[in-house]
Amino acid sequence: MQLSIVFKALKASKIKTALIYLSLSVTLVSIFLITSISQGIISMYSNMLQNDGDIIVTQAKISDTFFSDVNISLLDKIKQIEGVKDASALIVGAAPVNNLPIVAIYGVTPNLFQKYQIIKGRYPHKGEVIIGESIANGLQNIHDVKISDTPVKVAGIYKSSIGFENGGIVMPIKNAQKIFHKSASLLLITSNFKKEKSLLIKNIQSLSTKIDVKSTQSFVKHYNQFNIIKKSSFVISFIAFMMGLIAIGSIMSITVVQRKDEFGIMKALGISSKKIVFFVVLEGIVIGIAAFVTAYVLSNFILLIIKHTNTLQGYVNGTIDLSLTLLLFLTTLAITMLGSLLPAYEALKVDPVTLIGRGN
Repeated sequence: MQLSIVFKALKASKIKTALIYLSLSVTLVSIFLITSISQGIISMYSNMLQNDGDIIVTQAKISDTFFSDVNISLLDKIKQIEGVKDASALIVGAAPVNNLPIVAIYGVTPNLFQKYQIIKGRYPHKGEVIIGESIANGLQNIHDVKISDTPVKVAGIYKSSIGFENGGIVMPIKNAQKIFHKSASLLLITSNFKKEKSLLIKNIQSLSTKIDVKSTQSFVKHYNQFNIIKKSSFVISFIAFMMGLIAIGSIMSITVVQRKDEFGIMKALGISSKKIVFFVVLEGIVIGIAAFVTAYVLSNFILLIIKHTNTLQGYVNGTIDLSLTLLLFLTTLAITMLGSLLPAYEALKVDPVTLIGRGN
């Protein structure tokens, strides 16, 4: 019964209902996409690091791993430390490749090649590379590529579940050293310890004052670029939230003012102010739920398109997880309730006789 009254009220103000619905839908889609894409970027890069080791070594006092330069000769010393199961080196860089303006380049030690699943061809020899499935479709010639101004032979095509890697080029680390003029960006250590690694980290740190050693989990948690992405995402989402709240509040205010005569009659018939406010808020909630469902479906569809867009090379990816869905659902209810409650409450402060008079 109550919902039938709500739907009749919404139907009576079709244009205003549509404006609120569209405004809220656009706001939610923006927040869904901004948050999920930023989380996707962080997740892909952190997974890439965590899959290769549980301890990470970078150059001390650097702001980004792209600028890190660690002496690769430390690997031999690290492998001799008790508790070290395996150790590898990685160079992370970016360069133009053929007609593509920028592509991620990974120089890896031989023990890391096995993580790349070859779907065509073979693993590279000296002076060769393998290319990710995502960019293979964007290259006219997959037999040879030109990295910056250096032509190299393509030995094969690989597949990776991590977008950054799937949209990149992998080569032996010695080749990458010549291109990027560094020894290694990162050293990745796999330990024999499942939990306590502090002593092992301390022993590795003692090898040089020019390195910074952390557990991979700690590195990902405190990585400066990830914090910037998170904060930027939060700020933009908050602005979108506030704009949606203002838009909904403004439209609801106009709607409520135009319905003052209706509210006056309802109060004159003995319907309490609380019940009238309840109906107005319920109208907002119904619109909010409809907008949320629309935004959720549309956002997932857009993310699916982005994921399979070759020009993005797999770098932009995102998934909407349960925590984000619940958070935005509660946010939607908060937006619609606030946007509906405040103007309705103000309108009902006036005496019923005055309200009916104003309506006439």
